[in-house]
Amino acid sequence: VQLVESGGGLVQSGGSLRLSCVASGFKFDLYYMSWVRQAPGKGLEWVSHISMQGGITEYVDSVKGRFTISRDNAKNTLYLQMNSLEPEDTARYYCVRGPRGATTTRGQGTQVTVSS
Repeated sequence: VQLVESGGGLVQSGGSLRLSCVASGFKFDLYYMSWVRQAPGKGLEWVSHISMQGGITEYVDSVKGRFTISRDNAKNTLYLQMNSLEPEDTARYYCVRGPRGATTTRGQGTQVTVSS
């Protein structure tokens, strides 16, 4: 199983980024997929998840209306569109296989830094 995230970077407050996660080594469309993040000095925080065919999406309250999770099963790829970014969104973002609560199978992460 391999999950490879990309798309992070440094952005000003109010800016946007789109994260991607390419999955391999398992049947991608049989799993819920999630994004979690870890801010400096803090634990992992679940951000969002999406059902196998994308019909169900859920978000942590702090990102509702700003972030959108999506997936392309033909490309084995998970996305996170992040708009109206805030300094509080600064964290390392990880793609996780599984729904909310799953953390074991995840990638190396991509760093998102939002400057004020």
